[in-house]
Amino acid sequence: MITTKYAHSPGHVATMTSRQLRDAFLGEDLFRPGEVHGLYSHHDRILALGIVPLAEPLGLPVPDQIRAEHLLQRREAGVINVGGPGVVSADGQAYKLGHTSTMYLGRGASEVSFASSDPTDPAAFYVFTATSHQVLPTALIEPEMMNVVELGSQDGANRRTLHQCIYEGGTRSSQIAFGYTKVHAGSSWNTMPAHTHDRRTESYLYFDLAPDDRVFHIMGEPLETRHLIVADRQLVVSPSWSLHFGSGTGPYTFVWATAGENTTYNDMDSVHVTDML
Repeated sequence: MITTKYAHSPGHVATMTSRQLRDAFLGEDLFRPGEVHGLYSHHDRILALGIVPLAEPLGLPVPDQIRAEHLLQRREAGVINVGGPGVVSADGQAYKLGHTSTMYLGRGASEVSFASSDPTDPAAFYVFTATSHQVLPTALIEPEMMNVVELGSQDGANRRTLHQCIYEGGTRSSQIAFGYTKVHAGSSWNTMPAHTHDRRTESYLYFDLAPDDRVFHIMGEPLETRHLIVADRQLVVSPSWSLHFGSGTGPYTFVWATAGENTTYNDMDSVHVTDML
């Protein structure tokens, strides 16, 4: 099942209740054993999927929202495995993906399937897709192909390691930038200083949280902040006008992915925490 999330203006968001915010911006139940579920957002036409194969492989859906012969007819995708070991097969080539392994699926890939190496410890594939206007090669993104950046400090409670997987200067895409960040033990804050991406929509998939832990994801305009309380393997869509940062009650990692005007990682406008309400 693919759920549609419509675009919302800053003024509308400022009037929303907690439940309305969750309905508008949160994917709460994408990862269901043996199924494919997704979220289609009118913000930059993002389509995000959670795929959890068990004994049998699962393919990519072709939702009516995109009106295509196959999902990647006019799209490209970033893929990360947030579960047990698995295999992605794309047009006859098999790619092994362990926990946090990533790959890029290029426009035109038509025969794509996802499998778990061990159904008792299933893989959980997060697939982030956006429209594409050029054909680029599908690729498994090996660790040495990632750009790894150490950020923050222990004193600021925001020490974290960022992995750029699909990025300028590395694995190319048409409009997707894609990677993941692990917050270090003893730290809680991510994405500090907070910022907006006026030219791109971003999504956040939080994972590797304990069942009783949550991330408090802050969104909205700097002078009209709102929050979402997010559990393991839940997805937040962050509009281009919205700032985004958060803090967790325990260890966690998150996938960040953008689509829009460009793929330049540092195309952002910082917002200092003292300038927020």
